[in-house]
Amino acid sequence: MASTAKTLTFVIPAYNMESYLDRCVNSLLSASDISDLEVLIVDDGSKDGTLEYARKLERTNPGAVRAIHQENKGHGGAVNTGIAAATGMYVKVVDADDWVDPQAIDTVLATLRAQHDTDEPIDMLVTNYVYDKVAKRHKTVVNFRRVMEAGRVLGWDDLGKFGLAQYIIMHALTFRTQVVRDSGLKLPEHTFYVDFIYAYQPFPWVKSLQYVDTPFYHYFIGRDGQSVQTDVMIRRVDQLRLVNQCMVRATPERGTVPDGLYRYMIHFLAIQSSVASVFMILSRDPENYEKKKAMWADIEAYSPTIYKDVRKKAMSRALNLHGSLGRFVIRKGYFVAEHVVGFN
Repeated sequence: MASTAKTLTFVIPAYNMESYLDRCVNSLLSASDISDLEVLIVDDGSKDGTLEYARKLERTNPGAVRAIHQENKGHGGAVNTGIAAATGMYVKVVDADDWVDPQAIDTVLATLRAQHDTDEPIDMLVTNYVYDKVAKRHKTVVNFRRVMEAGRVLGWDDLGKFGLAQYIIMHALTFRTQVVRDSGLKLPEHTFYVDFIYAYQPFPWVKSLQYVDTPFYHYFIGRDGQSVQTDVMIRRVDQLRLVNQCMVRATPERGTVPDGLYRYMIHFLAIQSSVASVFMILSRDPENYEKKKAMWADIEAYSPTIYKDVRKKAMSRALNLHGSLGRFVIRKGYFVAEHVVGFN
């Protein structure tokens, strides 16, 4: 088989995901032309048959699928390995229990392939994603029509104002591989919620982006033991705090990047800081209330300007209501939001 320069590398971090790999990989290989696609399955020290199944997929899809084995390093460690090994011009992380839409993949690939012929290829592609929640018939499709004009190359200052809880998560992103490498991204190992960092740290290296208004990524949520379940997140507030520290240190000072980028990063940092705060409050643990105070103090110590701009956000103000009454209001607000949106 003749070697073809790869346009897109899909990185699949996989830990004990044997039963999900087929659906995921088949969706990635559903494109009408896979000659310039690369699928890297990073087995993260699984205890089940994930590695053996990944190797079987490699044998049955030569030149397209590659199985990589490593000792367990967690989701972030598996993403790091995949980014380092990627040979595609672009890279997209797809969790092993998720999948992409076969109707959308050719549209996405056409946009990326067109970048080979331009002197200034886009640094980032944004697409829609679908919350595919277990037992929920109505699937929520998240789009960015109100903040990005589809189909043309944009800079950060071309973006509109993001909604209160609207942000670009990892599942919406495809990066130019060199951009991720230039950003020095190395996700913390053995840490959950590092996708916040992945969808944040490289942004100052992104000079151009494009939005394709298609539901490309299916985000499977609601299975038992998933890291976004409420009780699980409460147990992992220390990891949410570590992620917050990484994001704070990746935030550029105002005036050093385009205003649109700074505004967006402050918006997203406020959301993540608020998420971490909420779960510390939901824990009903006084020790976690102190950790919440310490987290906000860390932001102020790192940069008074960033702290001030994050605290000004409506969500941050609401989450810093004082005392037991404030915590009660926050807990009630969370459960209403969870019921309406179903984001866990």
